[in-house]
Amino acid sequence: MTMVMKAKGKNEKRIKASEFKAKCLALMDEVHRSGEEIIVTKNGNPVVRVVSAAKIRKPWRLGENLGEMEILGDIVSPVDRVWALSPSKTKGRY
Repeated sequence: MTMVMKAKGKNEKRIKASEFKAKCLALMDEVHRSGEEIIVTKNGNPVVRVVSAAKIRKPWRLGENLGEMEILGDIVSPVDRVWALSPSKTKGRY
């Protein structure tokens, strides 16, 4: 018998570690297919979260979007306006 508890307001299930050990491969296939997360617990405390690799975001890398953006205008020259936190407005206090 599989005991699965829905967590509050989330798309995840909770399962005991002993049961996860017995059904590991089937549960991994289910997570991949459905996109639902499974929280594995020991003594009622969450220990591990099983998530589909398709849901994990890759970290952004410098140059990854090369050629996808275009700079319009001059972004180096100073701006001809006074900013709200300029020293002239705050009298040297930031």
